[in-house]
Amino acid sequence: MAFKIYTKTGDEGETSLFGGRRLSKHHLRIEAYGTVDELNAHIGLLRDLEGHPGADQLLFEIQNRLFVLGSSLACDPDSQPLVPDLQASDIGALELAIDQMEEGLVPLKNFILPGGHPTVSHCHIARCVCRRAERLCVALAQEEQVAAVVLQYLNRLSDYLFVLSRYIGKNLGATEVIWKGRGNS
Repeated sequence: MAFKIYTKTGDEGETSLFGGRRLSKHHLRIEAYGTVDELNAHIGLLRDLEGHPGADQLLFEIQNRLFVLGSSLACDPDSQPLVPDLQASDIGALELAIDQMEEGLVPLKNFILPGGHPTVSHCHIARCVCRRAERLCVALAQEEQVAAVVLQYLNRLSDYLFVLSRYIGKNLGATEVIWKGRGNS
């Protein structure tokens, strides 16, 4: 018998966590892991675009880490929660990549506007989704158990995506657009 993708069990607006507990689809836990899934899709799109030489393998690893991070968030914290397969070395890999990319970038003295090239823009979109995932996980951690490494990883990942956007822009010859307030033209 073939596995069917539709179960019809969510037709009333609820879904199941790993462990069996059912929650409303708007529950904070569902929002958190759903946003991590959305982030993973944006990282996949970013991998499919041009302009990130040397970053493809790390982006692939990030997708794998996000998958297990989301899986851990999809577990019922009252049963045996899945510990995310995140380690300090995963955060260290992001920090190392940030440091390496920043060596070739002009230090920022102003805020910059997202854009300049489609790949840069997609990188900024991924960064924004990452920040939203982080905010949702922080809110969830105030109510239920969330491993501290989840928050650390998402925080560092958003930093990585910001620096990656600048690095990609440099590689593609895109001009960084400096934000100017109304009185600073």
